[in-house]
Amino acid sequence: MTLHSLPRRSPSAEAEAAARSPHRLDLLTAASGAFLFAAAAVAGAAIEHTTGSLRAPWPPLLARWTPHVGPGTPAALLVAALVVLYGPAVAARLSWPRLTWAVWLSAMAWTWSLALVDGWRTGVADRLTTRYEYLRGVDRFADAGAALRDFSQHIAGGTPGSWPPHIAGHPPGAVLTFVGLDRIGLGGGGWAGTFCIVTGSSVAVAVLVTLRALEAERAARTAAPFLVLAPAAVWVGTSADGYFAAVAAWALALLALAAGHGPSGRGRRRGSLAALGSGLLFGLTLYLSYGLALMALPALTILLCARTARPVPLVLLGITAVAATFTLLGFRWWEAYPLLVERYYQGSGGVRPYAYWIWGNLACVVLCSGLAAVAGLRRALAAAPLLLRRHRDLPAREGRRVPCPPATSSEPALPHEHLTPVVLMMCAFLAALLAADLSGMSKAETERIWLPFTLWLPTAAALLPAGGRRGWLIAQASLALLTNHLLLTYW
Repeated sequence: MTLHSLPRRSPSAEAEAAARSPHRLDLLTAASGAFLFAAAAVAGAAIEHTTGSLRAPWPPLLARWTPHVGPGTPAALLVAALVVLYGPAVAARLSWPRLTWAVWLSAMAWTWSLALVDGWRTGVADRLTTRYEYLRGVDRFADAGAALRDFSQHIAGGTPGSWPPHIAGHPPGAVLTFVGLDRIGLGGGGWAGTFCIVTGSSVAVAVLVTLRALEAERAARTAAPFLVLAPAAVWVGTSADGYFAAVAAWALALLALAAGHGPSGRGRRRGSLAALGSGLLFGLTLYLSYGLALMALPALTILLCARTARPVPLVLLGITAVAATFTLLGFRWWEAYPLLVERYYQGSGGVRPYAYWIWGNLACVVLCSGLAAVAGLRRALAAAPLLLRRHRDLPAREGRRVPCPPATSSEPALPHEHLTPVVLMMCAFLAALLAADLSGMSKAETERIWLPFTLWLPTAAALLPAGGRRGWLIAQASLALLTNHLLLTYW
């Protein structure tokens, strides 16, 4: 048989084969993520059994293997089924205001139901009352001014009256939030847990607002069901980091709104208010968690997507106002952070091996963001270099993005231009996570510490082809349900 007599595939067959190739890569990437987590669990169990140095009962998570069901189980199954069956269609058709409310309520229902799998007391009311947590220090703020002035003196371990670990590990904005709740009559673990669930669930809405402000509403609608069923909701309902994530997310959303408003007239006034609000929230973010200084990376990416630096002066003004207030009240961020590092290495941080957690942390990211996010992130990383180059070459029009021109025949296929902000934002969050990981200041407990970053990652599922999205949604929901029913998490 000669070469010319070999059968040739039709153009349609070639197109079908080309379409299957990225799908196979998606599945391979998801499988690789699952393997990473399995390897971290097996290797971690061996290390912990041998040396006990990981300080994690079920590495790479702080959890115990305790298969169980609870009062939240039927609700969690119902919410998952409704979102999988109807979420994509509803997200595509609802008006924008109704969509944002629907997403917030659905995310709250998902988070509440997962938390209540462990029951009211274990799942919600007692989470923030343990000896490590913020509520243990509320009584010491009867004189808030004096407590702030002396705050740094009690960070290092071994000092008289040293703070519980979570208070010592964060700037005072964190504990002051719960002091404020106590002052208005919402004291105790039940109200604290409720506050974290309600605020933390709003992260999904903040992501949608950010994408729409960056002219990516179609991507926001596609991502909405994945944001609702984020596996990270397991920890949003059990830790204050869900609240921290909400503050940071709304700071980014207001920045995107400020960048999207026009440079004159009514739009300018709204943009100015949004920029100032963003700065105030960014300032608060810095006084909730030291590590959230890394939110500068997605913030800069928003300005890159919008092709404007117009909001920057007012954002900096807001940050300065918050920083000046805390400084005048007696807390100096730059003096407290070195003391935190000392306290960190006095405790488990000085024992836990960097060589394991440098990749064990990434296994936690796989679990918290979900396999759909992992597959979508592969697509984001593949598309980012060329998108950045083409985005850089676009002219700016009155401070707003202009549509991305179609790819030429010599360029690889790229996502539609409305997905460009998704690609760039996902890369920014990955860079922030990598920086946190390499710092060595996040060895373990990243399932909660990194919530401000991992809650954004399911957005990457918007890059996946439409035909398989329902299957990916099932994978997301199943991962969260299995985690919450097989393990009893510490937070």
